[in-house]
Amino acid sequence: MSHTTVIDLIRHGEPVGGSKYRGHIDDPLSDKGWRQMREAVAEHSPWQAVVSSPLSRCCDFAEEVAQRYGLPVSIDDRLMEIGFGEWEGKTKDQISATDPDALRRFYDDPITHRPPGAETLDEFEARVTAAWNHVVDRHRGHHVLLVGHAGVIRMVMCHVLGMPVAHMFRINVVNAGITRIRIDGQGADALASLMFHGGRVDD
Repeated sequence: MSHTTVIDLIRHGEPVGGSKYRGHIDDPLSDKGWRQMREAVAEHSPWQAVVSSPLSRCCDFAEEVAQRYGLPVSIDDRLMEIGFGEWEGKTKDQISATDPDALRRFYDDPITHRPPGAETLDEFEARVTAAWNHVVDRHRGHHVLLVGHAGVIRMVMCHVLGMPVAHMFRINVVNAGITRIRIDGQGADALASLMFHGGRVDD
């Protein structure tokens, strides 16, 4: 078995309702979102397995890809987006209308100024890294597609690159953009590398 594992993380396309803080809200992909996802993957299928968040904007596409290419697909609840508390379902304009400085405070320091009732970054980090380690261990030596959310991809990048989680929201993750991470070796000697971010399968 190869000691190199490759994981492509793709963010879901645009959901119905456009841009807002969804978190755990289960909006499906819009027609534009489906088009974004299908164009990002095109006819390429280098994977041996597909893993997905349980939310429909991710798992619907994951199941389509898996069915099309005869791949096993697994759903991991730990890959759900971060919970935004009272901001869920709101746009940036709606949040700013009640508190003009709320977004600036949040992006400057998301640990201290998280939305009321939101999941803490410590909680989010714990569940995402546990899911990530499980994917890496289970699919060692294979090439895997992970369909997830912007927050999940940001947290995985922080974990792999050793970045402070307080800086995760400084990473821009576009709809249907692909982030490729390669893990060479296994166990304590494994070395994870970011190959590209915001690309396509054929990059």
